[in-house]
This record gives sequence, C-alpha cells and structure tokens, in this order.
Amino acid sequence: MIKRRFILATLTIALVWGCGSSKVNFLGVQEPPKKTAAPPANPTLSQPTSAAAVAKAQEEEDKTPKYMESYVEDENYIQAIADFEEELKENPDAADLNFYTAESYRKLGNIKAALPYYTKARENGYDNEQLEIYYALSLKAHERYDDAKEILEEYLTYGTTEIYKERAQKEIANLAKLDSISLYVRDVDLNLLGEINTEQSEYSPFYFNGELYYVALSEPEKFTRYDIPYSDLRKVKMNGLSPEAGSIETLSEIFNEVNINEGSITISPDGTKAVFAKGNTNDKKGRRSVDLYISTKRNGQWTQAQIMPINSADSWDTSPAFNNSGETIYFASDRPGGYGGSDIYRATINARGRWADVTNMGPDINTAGDEVFPYVSPDNKLYFASDGHAGFGMLDLFEAVNSGGNVTVRNLGPSFNSPADDFGLVYSDFPFEGFYSSNREGGKGGDDIYSFIDNSSDLKQITYLLKGTTYQRGEDSTVTILGNVQIKLLDENDQLVDDILSSRGGSFSFPVDPEKRYTLVGEKENYFTERTLFSTVGEGVAQEDLVERFTEKVFNADVTLDEIVLNKAIVVPNIYYDLDKAEIRADAAVELDKLVILLKDNPEISIELSSHTDARSGDDYNQDLSQRRAQAAVDYIVSQGVPRNRLVAKGYGESQLINGCTNERIDDCSEEEHQQNRRTEFKVTNIDKN
Repeated sequence: MIKRRFILATLTIALVWGCGSSKVNFLGVQEPPKKTAAPPANPTLSQPTSAAAVAKAQEEEDKTPKYMESYVEDENYIQAIADFEEELKENPDAADLNFYTAESYRKLGNIKAALPYYTKARENGYDNEQLEIYYALSLKAHERYDDAKEILEEYLTYGTTEIYKERAQKEIANLAKLDSISLYVRDVDLNLLGEINTEQSEYSPFYFNGELYYVALSEPEKFTRYDIPYSDLRKVKMNGLSPEAGSIETLSEIFNEVNINEGSITISPDGTKAVFAKGNTNDKKGRRSVDLYISTKRNGQWTQAQIMPINSADSWDTSPAFNNSGETIYFASDRPGGYGGSDIYRATINARGRWADVTNMGPDINTAGDEVFPYVSPDNKLYFASDGHAGFGMLDLFEAVNSGGNVTVRNLGPSFNSPADDFGLVYSDFPFEGFYSSNREGGKGGDDIYSFIDNSSDLKQITYLLKGTTYQRGEDSTVTILGNVQIKLLDENDQLVDDILSSRGGSFSFPVDPEKRYTLVGEKENYFTERTLFSTVGEGVAQEDLVERFTEKVFNADVTLDEIVLNKAIVVPNIYYDLDKAEIRADAAVELDKLVILLKDNPEISIELSSHTDARSGDDYNQDLSQRRAQAAVDYIVSQGVPRNRLVAKGYGESQLINGCTNERIDDCSEEEHQQNRRTEFKVTNIDKN
C-alpha cells in the first residue's frame, strides 16, 4: 500500500556493500526531469503526485464537491471511505461518490480494492480521463491484463489530454512485455519470517552486522487518520536467515518517538552514520511532510538525530540508502519537478562535509508512476520497486544496470514478484540470500517480511586454480624440493599474467581462466630457467553442472630446475642428421628450438655446442663430419636470434665414446649402442654475473 507507506515515512532501505570511494553517481546523471506546472490550490483529493495529475487537476477542480475539502485537507481517507460507503448504501449508483471512494482507496495504496468503485463510476458516466488510467491499473492489479489493455486502447481513441495519453501508451507497452517478463523464472526459495511478522505490517528490512532492522506498526496509540498503530523501528539478531528467538528489540528513543511514525533505517558501511525517515504527526503541520534524519555514532553512542538539509518542504523524502563509501545517499521523494509520483534521487557530501547536490536519477529509472526503495548491490546494480515499469500489477522489484552509460531496467520476474506489492529488497549474502517485503496472499497480515535464497545456476561460481611445487633435479635424475623460485605465468602470447615467489617449501598457486593455454617459467640464480606448458582447454565445468554455490577446480603443474654446472655436458636429445650430411633436418630444428629458448631465458650463459659420432668410418672423416654438424647447429641457433659470441661449435668425432663400442668392437655393438655415441651436447662454459 504505497501511499500509506509514504505517509508512514517507511520508504527506507539499507545499503551494505563492497569497498569504493567514488562520489560519482554509478548510473550517471541523466537529463533534467520534465518541468511541471504549479499544483492547483484544490486538487481532486490531495496534491497530485504525478505530472499527469498536475496537468489535469485544474480542469477537474470544479468537480470537487465542497464536502470533499475536509478529507483532502486532512488526508483522512479512512474516514472518507467510511462516510462514502455509508452514503452509497442510499445511492449505490452515484458516479461521483464511487469515484471518490475509489480514489480514497488508491490514495491509501490499495488500488486493487478500488476496482468495483471505479467500475461503478465509469458505468454511471463519470467524466474524468484520469479515471480510465486508474481503472486500467486496478484491473491490472487483479491480473485482468487483457481487460486493462482494452480499456487503455479504447481511451486512446477519444482521449484529449496528452499526458494521460502518454501514460496510457506506456501502460500498453508495459502490458505487452508481460509474456517475456514471465519467462524470467529463477530457482528462488521464499520464506515468510513468522517470528517477526504479525497481523499488523512489518516491512523495509535492512541487514547490518548480523542484525535485521525493520519497521513495525507496534505502538499502542493509533494514527487516527489511517486507523493503524504508529510505526517504530525494530531489530532482531539473525542466525543466517532465521531470527534468533527472544532477540527482537525496539530501537532507542534516539530513533523512535512516541506518536510519530518512523521509517526504516540505513547505516553507513563503517557503522558511524544512521539515516532514517520520520514524520506524519496527527496535527496539520506534520500531515504532508516526511523527512530524513541522521544520527552519528560517537564513542560508541548514537547522537541525537538531526534533520537533513536535502529534504523538501511538504514532500515525502524517504528510502535512504548509503553507497559503499558512505558519501552518497539514494532516496525516494515526491517533491515537485519529478517524473511522476515518487522518484529516486541521490545526494552527496560536498567539500564542506554537508549533504547537498540532490539529483534526480532520470527517466531511465523514474516514470510517471512511483519508484521507491533504492538499493545498490555490491556488483553495482540498482535495485528498486516501481509500479511504472512493466510489471505484474502493483509494486514490482527491478534491477537497473549501467553498461557504458546505457541504463537498462529489468523486472526480476515472477520468482520474486507477484500481482501485489513487492518492495524493499536487500541482500545479506550477495548474490544468494536476502530479504524483501510483500503484501501478497499467504502472509500474516498487511505487509510482511520474507527471506529469499536464489539457487539459480547462473549465480553459482567456479574458480580455477593452478597449484604446483618447485623442484631441483639431482645427478641421478631424482628430484628434491627447491624453495624461493620465481614463477611467472605467461599467456599464449608470452605476455605476463602474474608472477610469484614459491614458498620455502616450494609451493605456488595462480588463479587461471578456463579454455586458456599458459606457460610457467621458473627462475632462480645458478639454475637454468625452465618452461612448462599448461592448459585448461577442455577442462572447464559447465554452469549448469555446478552444484555448490562456490566451487574450486584445482590443476597441478610442477616446475623442475637444473643447476648450472660449468663444463657439465648436457645431451640435446633427438638431433638426427641424414647419412653423411650436416644439414639441420626439420625434426632436429624442433629440438634445437628448445635450446634457443633456454639460451634466451638464460642470457648470462655462454655454451659450447658439440657433436659426436660413433666409431664407424675413419677417425678423420668422423672428426670433420662432427665439426660440420656442430657448426650447422650453431648457425641455426644464431639464425634464431642468439648472439654468436655466446656459442662455440666443437666437433669431437669418435674421441669421446660413452660406451665400449670402439673400433675393435664395432661388430659386437647393437645399433642402439652406436646411437648412444651419435649425440649432440652442450655445456656451459661461462656465466656472466654482471
């Protein structure tokens, strides 16, 4: 019941989210709102809350009977309904009485209950273009969407007031979106918080530091103009999404005042500021004004609340919500100059430390209807309630996203919304759990607070982690842990992604992405730099296959380094030449490329590259052939960008056989044994420490 909530100053919501300090409006400053005419002295029922009502009110002013003026002045719609319904017993077809009864219900936020009275007024010839709009909205609240569309389309054939016609066209467009909105179904568990809800209304939840703050109609005295108890601020300790038994308490007199309506509270992320709305005394001075108040915590105690300078006289300024730095407040207000009933605004702390710079959030967010209950999530989306965007009936929950300056608004769909009022969403564990208010069927009474858990698969998150250990290779090819190795993670273009020093125990880890190829590079003084290829291609987990909220998939890849030992021969495997030739074959080039990388990764070393033959053929022939082969290998490496002065080619012929296959035993050895002698080696001849 939206107007009642305005009057009760309860359009207030909390904002608790991640770090940041920018004072810039995350949705950007939109174009200035449309100018509206000054409100008439005696509008139909109360000061119009939309540009449409302002434009039409003067035309219809003469239709307001004198006996209505006291109800308008006092905004006493409960009494108006009682009096009108008594008169309707005598004259049930009175068009004006039916219209004003319907309007009284609408002003109380119960447009659903207004339907039979709008119907009677219309059937009996009440001439009012505004009636057609609200009649259609009342049909919509009853889920009679086709009937609502028919009324609006019929109105467009004869309507004369342009701003009403624009509203009708907008509502027709909204109705056309219902099919697509209905498809946005999520896996949401909704639970009525029976421990705190009563037959009266509880609403506007705000979660902070394990406690749920909310508004409750709980005072013993009644707000006579609406025949309901005054509202107070309460809080309850939470165990997850469940209130702890016996922990409900009413906030102190700093926030609650007897016979005054307090609205819900928001606390800055650092816990030092609290802003809440209050107002609506029974006297004439307070009947049309709800204001924002701020209290500051000093030495662990809240100071006396002070009225904020961002309020507008004779307006409802409600729904405060801090941003993550505590330097911006979002709120709802029906002040003049907006786009409709209640709009969402923002204000910031200026250079003098004062709240100022009130800015309307613009037409992407605000409509000719009501926008209330702003809340900004940790991922920088604006959540709010609206009956002006495409929805299921009354207030629906929406999210707005700013992408490169382009703001898009999306209805949260039937898993969150109903044909009734759904409003005041706040997260306690983003993006999975939170709370919001609704007066949908099945509650305890009036507005109730619900908890929700969003189990939708698209919210489940998976992280990929690469873990490994750094080792050193010993003489016998066994490995032992080598700590404090510099490990670099490179992408497939050899660009640095991240680097880290392995622990004393050799462990290291990197976050990685799915479907990517990486290279691990290990570096340590007096060790050869080592490269290890690693890939996550084909190893990802599909979103629909995730079960837990947070899943971690771990990959393993170790890095093993070889110590640099001067003049120690290291075999370059798989270097083959055609018979009696020294040209580098393609398969040999692949292996030599690895040596090229090693030399580039270790620019401080110089090497001797040697070639060896077996004992077959003559000594001089083998010596010449090995020298030519060694030189060919060096020339290839130089062609790949390694400076020649770091390389020496040396042919050893058959002078350094590594087994007993000498000239005397040539026929006794197998081909495999001869192959062991036909090898290419390198050894480090110098390490430049400079």
